[in-house]
Amino acid sequence: MPKDATSRDPALLRLADAVILPGFPGREPPDWVRRRLAEGLAGVVLFSRNIGDVEQTARLTAALRAERPDVIIGIDEESGEVTRLEAATGSSRPGNYALGVVDDVALTEELARDLGRDLAEIGVTIDFAPAADVNSNPDNPVIGLRSFGADPRLVARHTAAWIRGLQSAGVAACAKHFPGHGDTDVDSHLGVPTVSGSREELAEVELLPFRAAIEEGVAAIMTGHLVVTAYDEAYPATLSPKILRDLLRHELRFDGPVITDGIEMAAVADRYGIPGAAMRAIAAGADGICVGGEHHDEQIVEEIRQTIAGAVAEGTLPEQRLAEAAERMRRLAAWPATARPAAGARPAVGLPEGVPIGLHVARRAIRVTRRDPGALPLSAPPHVIEMSPQLSLASDRHTPWGVGEPLGGLLPGTTVARFTERDGEVPGSAELDAALADAAGRPLVIVARYADRHRWLSEAIDRLLAARPDAIVVEMGLPGRTDRGAAHIATHGSARVCGQAAAEVIAGVAP
Repeated sequence: MPKDATSRDPALLRLADAVILPGFPGREPPDWVRRRLAEGLAGVVLFSRNIGDVEQTARLTAALRAERPDVIIGIDEESGEVTRLEAATGSSRPGNYALGVVDDVALTEELARDLGRDLAEIGVTIDFAPAADVNSNPDNPVIGLRSFGADPRLVARHTAAWIRGLQSAGVAACAKHFPGHGDTDVDSHLGVPTVSGSREELAEVELLPFRAAIEEGVAAIMTGHLVVTAYDEAYPATLSPKILRDLLRHELRFDGPVITDGIEMAAVADRYGIPGAAMRAIAAGADGICVGGEHHDEQIVEEIRQTIAGAVAEGTLPEQRLAEAAERMRRLAAWPATARPAAGARPAVGLPEGVPIGLHVARRAIRVTRRDPGALPLSAPPHVIEMSPQLSLASDRHTPWGVGEPLGGLLPGTTVARFTERDGEVPGSAELDAALADAAGRPLVIVARYADRHRWLSEAIDRLLAARPDAIVVEMGLPGRTDRGAAHIATHGSARVCGQAAAEVIAGVAP
């Protein structure tokens, strides 16, 4: 429908505005964002590009709230590998996998509460976390460390604890990626993942954490852009009434707002376009449209708005469905003012004096396998070789990681060589041999992420160890082989504190 036709009906446009959550560039709200918030835009999503220090971010959210006090301000802050607050420095809290390894629900709840306090301080009202996905496929390219683990019951209890902690701090939680992105081998940023388990298998694995989230009173649920063949062979969950209406609303009895994962992601946008996918998501039963990870200007917001309003005018999207979605988003906007912490005493968490909770968790998540009892600690500054695959778009690829920097603070004179896969380009034998030469006469530490998943990484480690069997190996991705090197350290995360905890073990100063 032409733009001018729908523009004559301001009521429809206001309803369409009320379901859109865009991102925007810069550390101050653009004029178009201010104007649209005043006109009824549901809210915004913050990314690392919007975030400097605490004071700047609080000023930004105050400016947004000045346009409308009940604006929804969302963020994708999982801690660990997916951090927006600390993208420039690396996260001061490990991600879900480390929490699952420690398996202390009181600690998970307290870490989420600690994060919630930080988010509330800067004016965030909803965090698009936790990831409630069960990482049942070890080759999953997008979940991995973002999951609490591969055991659905473990994932369920930590999902509930994380929600309890975050929401007790006055920030709404949003469990994702419904109905579960763990058993996939495709990144939905790039293609369409498929989950092919039976309904019975889904009930026992993927859906278990979401049931726990709903029972815990999670404020919102985020859809996953994945085809779940047991329920709908034609459409990804984000666009599927069978999944959003029949499964989530009727079977699981969730009546809160359903928010889409980034609607610009290839799994839905490649086939329908961003505006078309947004309209179909609302028609299927979603209430809020997240957009703005890669597309964050006024034009895309206007196109989504016009497409949704046009579909109502044409009769392809019932106005009642749009009005229902807008009402749920209004309830979400009001959530911080009406939320009440769960009754009952808070769990006791004994933290060492002066130790931040994130570092405490990271230290507890470390696992060391020694083949040479004398390999650790090191007494001289080592040369550190750090190697990483190309990461999913879910993570900020510029976020610092590794062991070399914190180790340099403990063993001055430590040097670092880093190799990162870029567009399929990986280090060759000459580069690895040069790095080995730099380690001559010194201890060697080899650090990798997801070594067992990437052939080039595994082969590179084998080449380095053939020359230096005395090397220490640190795995900062999913755990895999622990028989490499004189000692093997598994951090179960690549957050800044995970690197710090590993460095303490290597230098012999771990508590």
